[in-house]
Amino acid sequence: MRYSQARWTDDEERYEPLLAEKSTEEVSTDDGPLPDDLTRNSLELPDPSEPELARHYTRLSQMNYGVESGPFPLGSCTMKYNPSFTEDLAAHPAAAVHPDQPQRTTQGTLELLYRLQDYLGRIGGMDAVSLQPPAGAAGEFAGILVAKAYHEHNGAGRSEVLIPESAHGTNFASAAMAGYDVVSLASDDDGRVDLDALEAAVGEDTAALMLTNPNTLGLFERDIEQVADVVHDAGGLLYYDGANLNALLGRARPGDMGFDVMHYNVHKTFATPHGGGGPGAGPIGVTEELADFLPAPQVAETSGGYEFVDPDNTIGKVHGFYGNWLVLLKAYAYIARLGDAGLADASAKAVLNANYLAEQIDLDIPFGPFHHEFVASAGDRDAADFAKRMLDYGVHPPTTKWPEIVGEALMTEPTEVESKRTLDQLAEAFDAVASEDDATLASAPESTAARRIDQVAAARDPCLSWQSLGDE
Repeated sequence: MRYSQARWTDDEERYEPLLAEKSTEEVSTDDGPLPDDLTRNSLELPDPSEPELARHYTRLSQMNYGVESGPFPLGSCTMKYNPSFTEDLAAHPAAAVHPDQPQRTTQGTLELLYRLQDYLGRIGGMDAVSLQPPAGAAGEFAGILVAKAYHEHNGAGRSEVLIPESAHGTNFASAAMAGYDVVSLASDDDGRVDLDALEAAVGEDTAALMLTNPNTLGLFERDIEQVADVVHDAGGLLYYDGANLNALLGRARPGDMGFDVMHYNVHKTFATPHGGGGPGAGPIGVTEELADFLPAPQVAETSGGYEFVDPDNTIGKVHGFYGNWLVLLKAYAYIARLGDAGLADASAKAVLNANYLAEQIDLDIPFGPFHHEFVASAGDRDAADFAKRMLDYGVHPPTTKWPEIVGEALMTEPTEVESKRTLDQLAEAFDAVASEDDATLASAPESTAARRIDQVAAARDPCLSWQSLGDE
């Protein structure tokens, strides 16, 4: 069956698709736009019964390890538990708003988006916010485009973006995609921005310095005001990567530190789904002088209610419609429920949990004091082998091999939601693996549904089937 154009029915006040006649046309692939090996004349789909379907997805859930299974301490990725009440709100019939509806019929939605803009602006110390970018990396790219538009508007032909060597890989990619040359900055001996290196690198070609604070080692940039002054004195902008904002909620704001533009990782900071390819959300915030360059549209409050408006010098749309609405709804609900005190408490527990766990494990942690995450070293062991062996102890391992400042890095972030019991469970797994021999680690994992795999081949040529393993 196919559906004809949908319509509003006034009598039932609902959106009803009209069922059209079944199409009997056969589509010819002769001389079509696709090669023959990418087309087919028939498609055989599985037809499992309801019990088979239920058992299939139950089996998949049992084979998979997620944040609902236990601690998931991926450093930098911040795998926070997503509270179920936000999922209930996203599934509420009132949230099923069609993006093409007239604005007069979506005033509640627009008001919520307007309030979320305000929430994020106050949390980040920013003057204006766009909710449009669909992920953290997309927000990062949009933020750099805003910075570029600002410089071009002011007649400044700047060509470089400075990025510390410990920065997230997307920082380098976003700057390069925006057409900038990337200048990597070395860290000083304590893992922070080297002021001497920064002063030597900054100049009239500097468009921005991209910085995460706390950085990927979990270290707060104590000289952040000096860093901001150096960049601003050269006419550049300071960009805040919001990946680690969860360490500062209710305690410090990027805008107050001197940052001009930032993106928010709502999945890391406000407990929306992490994405796994999408959908996600990556709002961006800017100071007043950059507000006119934000993506279009924004939500504004007028005398007649709420409506979409375009900033005067907007970089244009960066996503269809107005971002991923249901993800934004979940972020709004999380912030509204926790409030100022709850957000500050979440950041306090994130820092407490990371420092408690670090004290319990018998591994070298080269840098500190740290905030919400730390980077331990597997020493002369292969960090990937170390992580695979941790799976056999019923926990998910941390991020491995990065940042490269720490040899055989085990980047660990337990988040604020874990109890002392689960932190102790993680510590026991760390220490148990640290005490084992190399041969044991090299053959791990032994208890998982899949053992050692060719990760490149698995990504490029996955074997996908609705049938259980071993079935023909």
